[in-house]
Amino acid sequence: MTETNPLHDRLLAPLEQRADPFLHLPDGRTISGAGFYRLCTQIAGALDELGLRPGDRFAAQVEKSPEALALFYGAAMAGVVFLPLNPAYTPQEVGYFLENAGAALFLADGRKAPALDPVATGCGARMMVLNADGTGSFAQALAAATPRQAPSPRAEDDLAALLYTSGTTGRSKGAMISQRNLLSNASVLAQEWRFADTDVLLHALPIFHTHGLFVATNTVLASGGSMIFLPRLDVDALIDWLPRATCLMGVPTFYTRLLDDPRLTRDLVAHMRLFVSGSAPLLADTHRDFATRTGHQILERYGMTETNMNTSNPYDGARRAGTVGPPLPGVEIRITDPDTGKALPQGAIGMIELRGDNVFQGYWQMPEKTAAELRADGFFISGDLGCFDADGYLQIVGRQKDLIIAGGYNIYPKEVEMVLDALPGVAESAVIGVPHADLGEAVLAVLVPEPGVVLDPGAIMAAADGQLARFKQPRAVEIMPDLPRNTMGKVQKAALRERFAGRFAGA
Repeated sequence: MTETNPLHDRLLAPLEQRADPFLHLPDGRTISGAGFYRLCTQIAGALDELGLRPGDRFAAQVEKSPEALALFYGAAMAGVVFLPLNPAYTPQEVGYFLENAGAALFLADGRKAPALDPVATGCGARMMVLNADGTGSFAQALAAATPRQAPSPRAEDDLAALLYTSGTTGRSKGAMISQRNLLSNASVLAQEWRFADTDVLLHALPIFHTHGLFVATNTVLASGGSMIFLPRLDVDALIDWLPRATCLMGVPTFYTRLLDDPRLTRDLVAHMRLFVSGSAPLLADTHRDFATRTGHQILERYGMTETNMNTSNPYDGARRAGTVGPPLPGVEIRITDPDTGKALPQGAIGMIELRGDNVFQGYWQMPEKTAAELRADGFFISGDLGCFDADGYLQIVGRQKDLIIAGGYNIYPKEVEMVLDALPGVAESAVIGVPHADLGEAVLAVLVPEPGVVLDPGAIMAAADGQLARFKQPRAVEIMPDLPRNTMGKVQKAALRERFAGRFAGA
């Protein structure tokens, strides 16, 4: 069969005649595969009737719901490029995305519509409402629309989505994600993680991000499985639904919260076959504590907005704490000198560069950025620093922008953090470089104590003295109750650098 729309044909079409549940909802209702497929055709028909054409951009800043999940797949059927937006973005931020993408249609939650309506109007986008309960003006348009009978013809290299990076330095960049990018990753992950039509994935991730929208959902669709579809991370709900699931994909916060609950036992998860963690580094202690408590080793993997998944600890074989495993099939990774771009030998720390069908098409309307980060030979310069061990497992040591250069020496925060995290009473740490008159930058450690523990900065610094070279040791220690994080659990080191920028003023 000639594929008219590969994403539809490979992921969605199998749902059309599927009578068994695809989504299990918190209130006990289910949506069959066929029911979800009909919803997607209804959305595609509504987009047609609202005047959107293949290649047009369609943005949504809505709460998680079955209808919100179906937006992407309905857009794919219509050939429309989908732009999911974090509900936490301010109207000003939304305005940037709508204008930059040239969005023709924008869906908002009704509670935020009054503030967003003038923003959408100013950007030339038509705004409609879709609420978490499935109501709103877009729901009315769905009810009146004629379902699309056949998908819009698309090729594998046609765009399916624009995913905007977090924009910690400068303006956010719109990563152009093609059908090929998504399909290659879905098929590889379904194979490597042994997904089957008997699997039930416990889904409590947000769906404005690649992890919940593409990695989780597309892997389930590629394998014919189903999902327990929860609106957000809620430990009570996770524990309640775990007995009916076979797999869980989460961020490290999922696992630390579960470990804090005494109801997490071996018996509770005895039937589970897979726990996956990503989007932020998993502490080695969390990996070990979870294995001790449950008998399950969390499978940690490495991905990013521009590439989806790149590496994974093995399903069969050693899952090593502190590493993200070997490259996935079809993904090439090389470690290069950040200054010269020359390949480095095994074991050396350098820039992680990636190539494969999973790697994005470039940045939307930013040819200079695209040229700077996508090499002529197809390798993407990730901005992450790492190294391969003797067995081919990749370790991420940090972002290039987080590299500390003190007195001319390169210091990788991860190396210092591993020492600090292992000290008694330390729950976690974040190591940053802040301005220093003599050294250029100095190492500052920000620590979170374990519950009930009072940390002594002097004792921390003394303990590090015997384990780290002098130039790597923290010059000061700050204690905080929690580290600032984004919605996917990543520590926001830029916020810490801003907060403590004057820590060594006058030093």
